[in-house]
Amino acid sequence: MTIRTSMSPLRCAPWALAAAMMLATGVPDAFAQDYGSTRQSMREKRDAARRAKEGAKQEALYPQATREEPETKASRNGLKELKKLQDAFESENYEAVLSMAQGVVDDPDSNAYEKAFASLLAGNAASAMGDDAAALVHFKNALAANGLDNNNHYTVMFNLAVVEYGQEQYQAALDTLDRFESETKVEKPEADTLRGAALLSLERFDEAAAVYEKRLEKDPNDKNALMNAASAYQQAGQDEKAVALLARAQSSGMFTTPNEYRALYVTYINSDLDDEALKVIDDGLAKGIIQPNPQLAKDYMVLAQKAYYDGNDAQAIALYKRAAPIAADGEAALNLAKLYYEAGRKAEAAAAAQQALDKGVKAPDEARKLLGGG
Repeated sequence: MTIRTSMSPLRCAPWALAAAMMLATGVPDAFAQDYGSTRQSMREKRDAARRAKEGAKQEALYPQATREEPETKASRNGLKELKKLQDAFESENYEAVLSMAQGVVDDPDSNAYEKAFASLLAGNAASAMGDDAAALVHFKNALAANGLDNNNHYTVMFNLAVVEYGQEQYQAALDTLDRFESETKVEKPEADTLRGAALLSLERFDEAAAVYEKRLEKDPNDKNALMNAASAYQQAGQDEKAVALLARAQSSGMFTTPNEYRALYVTYINSDLDDEALKVIDDGLAKGIIQPNPQLAKDYMVLAQKAYYDGNDAQAIALYKRAAPIAADGEAALNLAKLYYEAGRKAEAAAAAQQALDKGVKAPDEARKLLGGG
């Protein structure tokens, strides 16, 4: 008997990564282009302006990048338009941003920097509005213009991969990530997470597992990488590898949610390691992470049914007794009543049958028969 855990790859995580990347590298300040400032917050913006006055250079996020940064900057007239564009973005007037950005892009007199800057802001604005299809187009335009400094150029490239993933263009996302890593010579945990998620979506499970295992070699305590690696192994039918990873996570105290515990004990159940599954459940209950609820009742019922088929009636009764009080209906109690009756424990069978009726069952006549002693 196989049951399925709710554990799944982090399909939504890359969107959070995109937001983080946009905040981390932000939007280039039109008035600070000589030193390549980026906007994170008002305080950091003021700090950037101070550093500019002191002649400081922004730290290169991609010091090994193969791309030679362009020297093109905004023209005097272009700078005014970009300032208006940036002000609209900071005011969250995204419709205006899209309109003004398109005007810059369409202007035959605007240069590569101006077009790239406008497209970057348009992409961020479209993303903020939830129009990811438009964001994808604008980010592509920003890269094609090839006018930004490396920090922002490659942040746009990574965000493009994120949006491609969100648009279910998984192979395109992988291709963009390949380009990103090839040109920047950096390895980012966020990129590994995104690559693994895209590979999982393409059902290339072994490749996805390898990505996450590589991340674990660098950081054995990366729980997200560990859980995603286990998910990849499960979907590849390699339950032994999934169990090894999940057991390691449990023994290391990594589990903090019921689903993380369930990912391990369900894998044990599917591998016919029922005693190990119960140990995991008991550990989660003892720590207060697993709470008695209808889902747990269903899992107990699966274990009880397996015990019954194995001829272990005592274990089946013990498990149905655990399931009955927390189940959403009376089916566990009805099965318990049947087992009690088979064992000649008619008083207990009648009590369980009444519990089943009180909670509701699909076959109440069966419960009433047991309630009457036969």
